[in-house]
Amino acid sequence: MAGPRQIAEAITRLQGHSTSNPASISQKAALAALIKGGSFTKDMQKEFEKRRNCILGGLQKIDKLSFCRPLGAFYLFCNISELGMNSIEFSKQLLTKQKVAVTPGIAFGDDDYVRISFATSMDDIKEGVTRIARFIKDNS
Repeated sequence: MAGPRQIAEAITRLQGHSTSNPASISQKAALAALIKGGSFTKDMQKEFEKRRNCILGGLQKIDKLSFCRPLGAFYLFCNISELGMNSIEFSKQLLTKQKVAVTPGIAFGDDDYVRISFATSMDDIKEGVTRIARFIKDNS
């Protein structure tokens, strides 16, 4: 695309999120699960609520972090602005030093945040939070 850099970057972010979608067969399967899923969907909803509460509880104990409480997604947006790093640098260092992957917030329009998924096991969530806390302590 040709145009002002700021507009081109915004359009690139919009395009990336509007065209990276599940295949039509996956969408139909998800719809069938929601309509006919019965207890499965309710059980998964409860499980993800437990996972969300687990990661929120752990992250609340880490100084210099704040976050938006997710209401329906399986990830949260965590503010890292007090750490003196942009989202790409934070994400790279966290991955290199603690083997924890997060998504830089710049991809979503805010370089002071990272996105953290909790679509994993409770053990992995607890270990990830422990490693994030260790990383922040070691880099403060």
